[in-house]
Amino acid sequence: MAYQLAGLRIEAVVGDIAAQGDCDAVVNAANAELMPGGGVAGALHRAAGPQLAEACRPLAPIEPGQAVTTGGYGLPNPHVIHCLGPVYGVDEPGERLLADCYRNALAEAEAHRLASVAFPAISTGAFGFPMERAARVAVGAIREAAPQLGHLQRLRFVLADEPARRIHEQVLGELAEQQEEPS
Repeated sequence: MAYQLAGLRIEAVVGDIAAQGDCDAVVNAANAELMPGGGVAGALHRAAGPQLAEACRPLAPIEPGQAVTTGGYGLPNPHVIHCLGPVYGVDEPGERLLADCYRNALAEAEAHRLASVAFPAISTGAFGFPMERAARVAVGAIREAAPQLGHLQRLRFVLADEPARRIHEQVLGELAEQQEEPS
């Protein structure tokens, strides 16, 4: 199911973040050094090839909440937006830093005049952020940024499993209901 928010189409799917060929960019849930690792970062670096790590080297390190952009190299996407999410319970204030990831990634997408971007559930893997809390932060940050987006038309959450997709759909559905209520 797709949701509309200030002209932005948002969807949630289960899939492989490295196989989103119909998106202008994918978002990497990166580590501070922007190097290959596990999870999303490992999958994207494996698919993109060694050129991605070479492009990342001069941009590192980044701080929690920051985002930077490189080419996609061997990926089917022309761009990769790298975000460092907060480690749950360590990097504080965690929710603000996580929201900054989404806001800064959207700002990078706008700066590069991208029409579509695919996000993983940033910080929910090895960084331990609870999925529902992370989904609420992500959707809230996107809701806040959406009215200022001039180029971005489509945002896709690409999630690792069905429970994560259901949580994102629930949060998006609640947002859609809030928008329908008269003010």
